[in-house]
Amino acid sequence: MNKSLMKFSPLNIMNNLMIVLPSPISISYMWNFGSMLGVCLIIQIITGLFLSMHYCPCTQMAFESIIHILQDVNSGWMMRYIHLNTASMFFMCMYMHIGRNIYFNSYKLVLVWISGIIIFMISMMTAFMGYVLPWGQMSFWGATVITNLVSTVPYLGNTLVIWLWGGFSVDNPTLNRFFSLHFIMPMVIMILVIIHLVFLHETGSNNPLGVSSNIYKIPFHPYFTFKDVITMIIMFMIIMMMTLMTPNLLNDPENFLKANPMITPTHIQPEWYFLFAYAILRSIPNKLGGVIALLMSILILMIMPLFKTSVKTSKFSPFSQFLFWMFINIFIILTWIGMKEIKYPFDMIGQMTSIIYFMYFLFSPIIQISWFHKFNLKMNYYYLPYL
Repeated sequence: MNKSLMKFSPLNIMNNLMIVLPSPISISYMWNFGSMLGVCLIIQIITGLFLSMHYCPCTQMAFESIIHILQDVNSGWMMRYIHLNTASMFFMCMYMHIGRNIYFNSYKLVLVWISGIIIFMISMMTAFMGYVLPWGQMSFWGATVITNLVSTVPYLGNTLVIWLWGGFSVDNPTLNRFFSLHFIMPMVIMILVIIHLVFLHETGSNNPLGVSSNIYKIPFHPYFTFKDVITMIIMFMIIMMMTLMTPNLLNDPENFLKANPMITPTHIQPEWYFLFAYAILRSIPNKLGGVIALLMSILILMIMPLFKTSVKTSKFSPFSQFLFWMFINIFIILTWIGMKEIKYPFDMIGQMTSIIYFMYFLFSPIIQISWFHKFNLKMNYYYLPYL
């Protein structure tokens, strides 16, 4: 083969991207969640492929086909529960990955950050459509509630909802198109992940110190591949423990009942990884306002690269750390509120925490501007020994 062509061979590209990739020596285990997300995505694609061989995207057979997979197909129960629990693990790693980037101000890598948020949004859409496929009670009514939000679009809302459903209610055409999209979207996510990695390798990884690490970098392999393998083994152990011991721990009990349009569950809620956004949606009495708040709860992450701050990382900024951990606690409270009924005091707590959630994105850049940063540096004189 011509030497000029060999540079562009898949093996050479993989070698440059993953083997001899110069990486900052100071990055910690918090940087491992990206590789864990990649493994989760591969697990989901493989298990989803096997499940699709026995699944029937038909309202009359979808629920029974899940039972068939669990009871009759060899190792079908394992494929089903690995797929179910790895979805939760995927979003757990996703939130940890995003949280680490916010803590260490990695959003300054603009293209990497924007592509990552796009992956996050498409992953949420893919997971929502996958939740509809078992055609249980919560799947059906969750799909009905969420797709009805499109009706808030001015002038075209009701038309768009009917177009999305393929009829006048969530029915067979809806299930068919959700199955098709759920099957193809992981391929789109994989393409976006490759783009995400290309942008990352153009700029290089951030590091806990927040300073330029070009003076001292080491190859990705073997130093960081071994660290990745350790966290992957731990992740596999957690997934298999959930699959073998408590497979339905994160599954809604209502989904053990076949979808019935004539019986509405007492409390409709999505999967746990959507509950924070669902709580923000419910906290606003106006339907259009709630939908806008729901969208902004994700899209607001896009504005973070615009923050003009002098603090390179929260590691040396006590006030930034305080705000960050307050934000994490607000996220957890919103997740808890999302699974509660809309009544006192849960509705009031949801409204207060929703306001604080958005206020973080106002106060975070203020805390990190230069004049406040000087006070941070004085605080570090006393604070650094305890880091």
